Amino acid sequence: MNKSLRCILIVLCFIGFTDLLANPIPERPVPARLVNDFAGVLPEGSRNNLENSLVQFARETSTQVAVVIVSDLGGYDAGDYAFRVADQWGIGQAGSDNGLLILVKPRIGNERGRAYIAVGYGLEGVIPDAVARRVVDNEMIPHFRNEDYYTGLIAGLNVIMDLTRDEYTADAYMSRTGSREEAVGGVVGLVIIIVMFMVISRARRTRQSSLGHDVPFWVIMSMLGSGSRRHSGQWGNFSSGRGSFSPGSGGGFGGFGGGRFGGGGAGGSW
Repeated sequence: MNKSLRCILIVLCFIGFTDLLANPIPERPVPARLVNDFAGVLPEGSRNNLENSLVQFARETSTQVAVVIVSDLGGYDAGDYAFRVADQWGIGQAGSDNGLLILVKPRIGNERGRAYIAVGYGLEGVIPDAVARRVVDNEMIPHFRNEDYYTGLIAGLNVIMDLTRDEYTADAYMSRTGSREEAVGGVVGLVIIIVMFMVISRARRTRQSSLGHDVPFWVIMSMLGSGSRRHSGQWGNFSSGRGSFSPGSGGGFGGFGGGRFGGGGAGGSW
């Protein structure tokens, strides 16, 4: 009898172990938390500051923004993993589907770091895929490269909070920020314009060409101005206003509300 019972226990343990391997998605935290650092990259004080601020934000707006940091994606694509967590936990309110998940897998050894923003149904119009990608690439990853995950999360959350509070629109954010490639292209374009201006000026002085007389000065200045604008689209030009991230006043999180996700969002790697 004891031998049979022992065999049954071994089988049950084996089944549980294989189920764990097959489903690496973490269970919903008990008690409920908005910041879940399973990789242990955030100091306790930083983690508490993030938690308190996101709890306060959820109370003010009903929008639930969760942060999940894991050391391994279990073979899943970052986006697939993020949506599985978001759906399984039910981030956001049922009916309004106003949840958002920031997933981070830190860079470990030769493994690339991954970050993904999964957006609930109700927020897809406020934070389109292109905006989610821009937030990951421009606000978060530059800090993540230096293993400063706390500052990267704050930078991304500042934008997310401002957008969901209608501090500015997604179009405004996209028009005032740019990818690294756009910035480089703007600088190159500006250099070309400056060189052309120097050539025209020299030709005018030597009277070898009348091109300088044919190009009005205001046209040249407008070209220079447009070149400067192309590469000056940095987030620092925005005023974050009341959407700025600041440590919350404390208080526990009441729990997720059963929000749904439909595949909106984007991510990046470093």
